[in-house]
Parts: sequence; structure tokens; C-alpha cells
Amino acid sequence: MADLVVAGAGMAGLVAAVEARSRGADVLVHEKGDRPGGSMRLSSGVVWRHRRLADFRDDCPGGDPELQQLVHDRLDDDLEWLQGLGVRVSRRTTGNPRTTGLRLDTRSLAETLAERAGRVLLRTPLIELPEGVPTVLATGGFPADRDLVREHITAEADALLLRATPWSTGDGLRLGLRAGGRASAGLAEFYGRAMPAPPARVTGQAFVSLAQLYARYAEVESGTGERYSSTAWSEIDVVQWLARQPRARATFRVRASLLGQRVGDRTIGELIEAAERAGGDVSRRNGSVAVHVVAGITSTLGGLRVDRSAHVAGRVWAAGGDVGGIATGGYASGLAAALVLGRIAAVAALESR
Repeated sequence: MADLVVAGAGMAGLVAAVEARSRGADVLVHEKGDRPGGSMRLSSGVVWRHRRLADFRDDCPGGDPELQQLVHDRLDDDLEWLQGLGVRVSRRTTGNPRTTGLRLDTRSLAETLAERAGRVLLRTPLIELPEGVPTVLATGGFPADRDLVREHITAEADALLLRATPWSTGDGLRLGLRAGGRASAGLAEFYGRAMPAPPARVTGQAFVSLAQLYARYAEVESGTGERYSSTAWSEIDVVQWLARQPRARATFRVRASLLGQRVGDRTIGELIEAAERAGGDVSRRNGSVAVHVVAGITSTLGGLRVDRSAHVAGRVWAAGGDVGGIATGGYASGLAAALVLGRIAAVAALESR
């Protein structure tokens, strides 16, 4: 019998498994999908924290202060730990002066962790909690479960574009609640991006490159004529507003004079051209460009409530998207929280034996 069972082979689950094995534990990982890495493999690979804890609190005012402190204080050492395993670094900056961290090569990250994670059973979800064995839940939240998204987030759940794997369907949340755990704050919140609306063709490898991240420079208007002005630097506010509009859609209209404005590594014009190449609905007239967008859901921000040891209830711990209440009210790096709490959960679970 294994010393530790892990549900989910994404960032958090693999990190938990590797940490536990480094301490001599026999680990069994259950993965619902057909490959390890989870939605992390579809991400930009940027693992970051706010430079100042006060900024973390300001950006995510409803989040658990203790969990935010853990992520802020431990991330740098945990990134060093990853590098020590041999994970390749693509860039040693986040490109945002408010934050610090690394851009990791996601393929290297997934493969390096999977090689060290022990037994990973693919296409084998954890259906029931094992008796007498500590378990870490790390199944990726519930962005792919339309019923849960409809219940907690938006009546337009069926219209959302899924920017995650199809396997993150709330398995960990259900198991944790069944074990006596409690739901966190923020179940109605999610992280995502405005994406080119159909007929655009959006595949997993284009989730990052096709994001339309310039709402703060645009006139944003839904099909019913409702307008929205983005105020958050991350633009998480506009995508949550967008998700609750009819068919989760709206139009971003940008003056032609702003197309050279840089947003991260690219200009607004380049982001719009990417949408156009993908077959998106883009029109140019009267000195402006209009792009039809749809809300894309990447990860849920609510989930299981945990303490500083990532404990849920009984012999159950959680990490990654199954943990809620860290970024409530705003936006923070989900990969950073997965890394930090994955290691913490593994250590605490083993110490409980």
C-alpha cells in the first residue's frame, strides 16, 4: 500500500508526489487525463508573486491572508528547488514591474516532475478516498464542469471557451467536501482571458497567444449595449463581467492610433492580427478596429478551504486548483500557489502517518 495517494498529475499533484518521494515515501498518483502536466502544459509557464505582500493584499482583498503570506514568502525558495531538479528556465523575468518570478519551459517542467513522481496512473481518476492512507487532492478545480460553473459562476456556462484541460471537473472539490471539508470564499470567481469568439479556431496550444489582453485600451460593449471599463491591471475584472453577458460575448473596439501600444511582449495590433489569422470576427472602419470576443475560463478561484498546512479534513490535504480563497477578489499566479502548497501538502500528509 502506498504511503501517499495524490489525485491529479498537474503542477500541484506532481510537485506533491516529487516532494513526498524525496522523503522516501511510496507515492501513487491518479490522473484522469491521458498525460501528466494538466493545464500547466497549456499555460505561459510564468510562475510569479507580487514583489510586495501589500500589493498581493490590494489585488486580492478577499483572499486568505495566511495563505497569501505562505505563497509570498516561500515561492522564491520553491523556484530554486524546481531549478535544482533540472527544470529549464525560459526567462528570468515576468515582464511586469509589480511582480517577480520565472518563465519556465512547460514541457520541461511536466516531464521533469513526472519522471520523479513515482507511479502515475493515467486515465485513472480517484473515485473514492483510500482508507487509512493520507491523500492530496490536486485535480485542477472545476472549470470544465459546466454544471458547477453554471451553479457557482454564470448562467452562460455553456458559452464559455474552456482554456484548460477537459479533465478539471471538480473531482477534488467533491471528494474534499465528502470528507468533511468546507468550501472556500470565491466560488463565483474565476481566472480567464477574453478570446476571439467563434468562428475563430482556438486550440490548446494557442490559449496564450490568442488572448485579447487590451480591454483597458478599448471600448468594451456587450451585444445588449452594456459597456464596461476595465480597472484591474490583470483584466480579470473584464473577463468575469464578459462571462455574465449574453453568450459570454462582447466587442472590443480600439482606435487605430493605439494599435502600436505594447501589451507585454506584443502590440495591440499584433494581438488583433493573431485573432484575425485564427478566423476571428475582426472589422476595420472609421479609424478603429472591432474584435468580437468570448470569455475563456482557465481556472476557478474558489474551492476547498485549507489551513497553513494545506489540510482539508481528516486525512485529506489539497493543493493547486482544488484550493480556493487565495486570490479571492482579484488575480494571482495559480502556478505559484500550486508549487508552494503542493510541497506543503506532501510534507504535512506524510507527517500525519
